Amino acid sequence: MTTATEAPSTYTFSPETLSAVLAPGSNPPRPSALSSSVTFGWRAMLKIKHVPEQLFDVTAFPIMMTLMFTYLFGGALAGSTTEYLQFVLPGIMVMSVVMITMYTGIAVNTDIQKGVFDRFRTLPIWRPSTMVGYLLGDAFRYTMASTVILLVGLVLGFRPDGGVVGVLAGIGVLVAFSFAFSWLWTMFGLLLRTEKSVMGVSMMVLFPLTFLSNVFVDPSTMPGWLQAFVDVNPISHLVAAVRALMDGGWDGRAMTWVVASGVLFTAVFGALTMRLYNRK
Repeated sequence: MTTATEAPSTYTFSPETLSAVLAPGSNPPRPSALSSSVTFGWRAMLKIKHVPEQLFDVTAFPIMMTLMFTYLFGGALAGSTTEYLQFVLPGIMVMSVVMITMYTGIAVNTDIQKGVFDRFRTLPIWRPSTMVGYLLGDAFRYTMASTVILLVGLVLGFRPDGGVVGVLAGIGVLVAFSFAFSWLWTMFGLLLRTEKSVMGVSMMVLFPLTFLSNVFVDPSTMPGWLQAFVDVNPISHLVAAVRALMDGGWDGRAMTWVVASGVLFTAVFGALTMRLYNRK
């Protein structure tokens, strides 16, 4: 029997034994950029699963917007809510989805405050994958919001001449642009200190862009100085492109603006986001 006063046994490990214990096999391969981005996108989806209240802004909010603006302005502007719905529903879809893009920046800022990013930056992964993951998760939210608005519109009497193909193409263009536009909010999420600051700045940018556009009325009825702003507003061109696709047509000028502005948002604000992320 071993007593408490006896010295513990001493074990000697050879270098070969230590090597076998500490390195039993080859190191796992570094995850690819696609794999890590999809993983972080799935993380964003799991957050929605555990906090389903996050879907309120892509379900109840779009329904409220569609009903409110259709019945508030339909009779006064078009004489018929059904006729006005044919014009305004693509615009409301764009407006609703673009406005919820700001929650990307809020989510980024929240994770920073919790210290989650300190762990992310120690991982051997493609650096932008964390941000791309946020945007991939939010792309699902944009698609859900678009689908909700479309279903409500169909119930109210919206009948797109472009059929299924035109509707899917319009939603695809909207989601792709919103993905690029969200880089603006990831930058603000890293730049500003609190999520309230992110929300405040986002609303200051989004309200002029969405309301001073062609969402609700034809810009030809506006004063000349306002028409000049609407003509260079990327949201106006996005609305025109989506509206044309759902009507079964094609607006080449608007689509060119949408593609160019989407590339610009990604190149400029994506680069600024990663610069702030690496230095935060």
